[in-house]
Amino acid sequence: MERGHEEILEAQFGPRARAYVESAVHARGPDLDAAAEVIRAVAPRRALDIGSGGGHLAYLMAAHAGSVTATDLSSEMLAAVAVTARERGLSNVETVTAPAERLPFDAGSFDFVGCRYSAHHWRDFEAGVREARRVLEAGASAVFIDAVSSGWALFDTHLQAVELLRDASHVRDYSAAEWTAALGRAGLAPRGIRTWRLRMDFPTWTARMRTPEENVRAIRALQAAAAVETRAFFEIEADGSFLLDVMMIETRAV
Repeated sequence: MERGHEEILEAQFGPRARAYVESAVHARGPDLDAAAEVIRAVAPRRALDIGSGGGHLAYLMAAHAGSVTATDLSSEMLAAVAVTARERGLSNVETVTAPAERLPFDAGSFDFVGCRYSAHHWRDFEAGVREARRVLEAGASAVFIDAVSSGWALFDTHLQAVELLRDASHVRDYSAAEWTAALGRAGLAPRGIRTWRLRMDFPTWTARMRTPEENVRAIRALQAAAAVETRAFFEIEADGSFLLDVMMIETRAV
């Protein structure tokens, strides 16, 4: 059966909604702590979480914002977010099904935008960034968090290959330079960049996405065949676990 990118995304993440709500990697981390600092300082009236996934950024926003709108392409994912928000007593969280590239909101509707671990799935990265700027008030802040490529071709090729084998909806982990350029073109001025390295536990990483066994074997084969420089850069372990670079960019709408 032929499927477009959005259908692949829905098929990949809808059935895995609860797994992403419960994922330890997504539920906590230094990136969330850093985002909390920004959100607490901004105390937005109306915040938007683009590509909410398991909703962890939205729950964080809800503690400091008047209202939070969580968007995602997957209605099943958003249903899990709505249930979890109710369970946590977060009455100021609403959900709206929408792709990042086509947000159903008026220009300047929000005074804070956040996006965490979503952009590498977007069919059109530039369009998603432009939409984030369009719905943001002039002078307001936006924070983008995602896995990031080093920009070095040797390491970049390996990263994109294993990401795609693990998850058919993967498009690209962009480099810091690609992020900065795209944000600038959209009218979002970077104000600060923070980076971390997160350990991806291979069995958990593949099980969360229910990666087919033949793809798991292909990833392990790529890791085994990788150049010594690549194995050292990602600190690939005997069981396939490795380090993933994550970046948070704080921006201001100009």
